[in-house]
Amino acid sequence: MSMPVILLKEGTDTSQGIPQLVSNINACQVVAEAVRTTLGPRGYDKLIVDNRGVATISNDGATILKLLDVVHPAAKTLVDIARSQDAEVGDGTTSVTLLAAELLKQSKSYLEEGLHPQVIIRSYRAATALAVAKIKEIAVTVKKDDRLEQRRLLEKCAATAMNSKLIANQKEFFSKMVVDAVLSLDELLPLKMIGIKKVQGGALEDSQLVDGVAFKKTFSYAGFEMQPKHYEKPKIALLNMELELKAERENAEVRVQSVGEYQAIVEAEWNILYEKLESIHNSGATVVLSKLPIGDVATQYFADRDLFCAGRVPDEDLKRTLMACGGAIQTTVGALTDQVLGQCELFEEVQVGAERYNVFRGCPKAKTCTIILRGGAQQFMEETERSLHDAIMIARRAIKNDSIVAGGGAIEMELSKYLRDHSRTIPGKQQLLIGAYAKALEIIPRQLCDNAGFDATNVLNELRAKHAQVGGGGTWYGVDVNCGEIADNFAACVWEPAIVRINALTAASEAACLILSVDETIKSPRNVVEAPRGRGRGR
Repeated sequence: MSMPVILLKEGTDTSQGIPQLVSNINACQVVAEAVRTTLGPRGYDKLIVDNRGVATISNDGATILKLLDVVHPAAKTLVDIARSQDAEVGDGTTSVTLLAAELLKQSKSYLEEGLHPQVIIRSYRAATALAVAKIKEIAVTVKKDDRLEQRRLLEKCAATAMNSKLIANQKEFFSKMVVDAVLSLDELLPLKMIGIKKVQGGALEDSQLVDGVAFKKTFSYAGFEMQPKHYEKPKIALLNMELELKAERENAEVRVQSVGEYQAIVEAEWNILYEKLESIHNSGATVVLSKLPIGDVATQYFADRDLFCAGRVPDEDLKRTLMACGGAIQTTVGALTDQVLGQCELFEEVQVGAERYNVFRGCPKAKTCTIILRGGAQQFMEETERSLHDAIMIARRAIKNDSIVAGGGAIEMELSKYLRDHSRTIPGKQQLLIGAYAKALEIIPRQLCDNAGFDATNVLNELRAKHAQVGGGGTWYGVDVNCGEIADNFAACVWEPAIVRINALTAASEAACLILSVDETIKSPRNVVEAPRGRGRGR
């Protein structure tokens, strides 16, 4: 009898074949269960407490999955697709996770009956290609040249993205703000030119959009109150250098023979600082921002000469000011010419709630804006920020790709009907699998009904009937979450960019195919490396 060949390290865990596939699919179901109830306007929020005790309340699929810290290797794929959806289009993170899990669930029974995974993968890929082509065919293009029409489209898309969030009641207010913010950017729509700052207190409607750069007043020394807080057409010096006396901190040793020599050293140091301050003053700059601290001597010096200064300005704020106002960040004061000084129309310091904010308006170089959010609890404001991020991304997408579809499960039902009809024209196993794909798409409207407490079976039957009508009058019918009926969601202005659905379908299908193509997991035990025993110091 031959001995078995041991190839892998002792303790290695291998499982393979169909049971492995089914167990991977089950793991993905569990992940989907975690975000299932957050879908749609009646979705719940999740409160997640991490190991440090920090609580996060969120409705955003990507955020929830990121915080859940999933360790199962196959289920991690779902976390990744939610993240990729978030990075690519910003919204639809919950739907993409649900779709992927549902595609896997539909394939489970076929796998258990012995159908080869590659056949399923091939059919799913074919179905995705058909579905994407269909979306492109039926999506409605909104004219860009009409400014008002474009604005209406963007506001509707932003409002749809906020429908399912905590701030759904204020969606009118915020969708206008988001659209103003996005339309104030350049052609490339750089996301980092929209700053979002949070100030606790006040009502949500006290949030405001500042056309320019705004950041919180930095830590400052005595003499600060005497500086002017309002300048018209200021010149802005952006520095990356300390303006304070350093000797007591530098651990330097100087040997001196007499008190006079000591005095000369102290004076030399003061002179160095005063020379720096003088050249800043002579450059004509009226606002001085530095990434590093500006000390009390400097603050007082600037106050006496009617200059404004702020030290320890956060890196991102300094960079945004630089991009918006022009100029360059200097590390010395030797060459403060007009070319390296930034400019804007107006600089002022304003009170927002309990905080003070430094605001630069009318920036000539790049268009930028800052949203200052108000609200009660810290978690609430953070969730508002995440919701606005989704809405901003959606508005950006809608500007770049001006074709839209109706949300609320309408597009999914239409694709489902289309794929079902198409599958009947194909012989063999593929017919069943494209039918399964069509069934999986129904998870979106079904979950919308479940979350709102409607009878999902009834609503879906009505939807199927409506979409199957000859003459195509029911294309945009979806779930009406307010009445528990079905409604024309296009007429009801529940719109989202077509690219969001296309990306969700392709990402979900890719993830499902990836998990179906894995038939073995090999877990290697961790290597325990003993720490080398070094010699002690005192030997």
